[in-house]
Amino acid sequence: MTGLYYEEFETGETIAHEKRRTISESDNQRFCDMTMNQQPLHLDAAFASETAFGDRLVNGLYTMSLAVGLTIPETTDGTIVANLSYDDVEHPEPVFHGDTIRVQSTVTEKRETSDGERGIVTMHVEVFKVNDPDEPLVCEFDRTVLSRKRTHDDS
Repeated sequence: MTGLYYEEFETGETIAHEKRRTISESDNQRFCDMTMNQQPLHLDAAFASETAFGDRLVNGLYTMSLAVGLTIPETTDGTIVANLSYDDVEHPEPVFHGDTIRVQSTVTEKRETSDGERGIVTMHVEVFKVNDPDEPLVCEFDRTVLSRKRTHDDS
């Protein structure tokens, strides 16, 4: 277990997640297949070439899901009770096959539960495209989790 307990989260702290991922065509295809999203902008090269993007886009929900996965080791691995919400999701720039992303999480809020046995932590998650020299922001959202407290851990 490498995640943080409630007491270890510091409001204002930014966690730069070490793992990165290059998104392949296969990743995008499988995600679209699993979620039954057959949007041609994600899957049809001929269709996508005629759009303003000029190429197929990676499914935005895949980008967001991957970003959450990349945050787990340094935030909630083994210390989470539940994900409570994902809010204010934005995709300001497109992601294409072959793009590599990195993620950072900033703790924006934390509070104990009413019983004092757990804590609620909100993090602002930002996703950047690292193979672009400008490292543009490609996705951002707020993730709220119910976290174990070290003093009440049953394990």
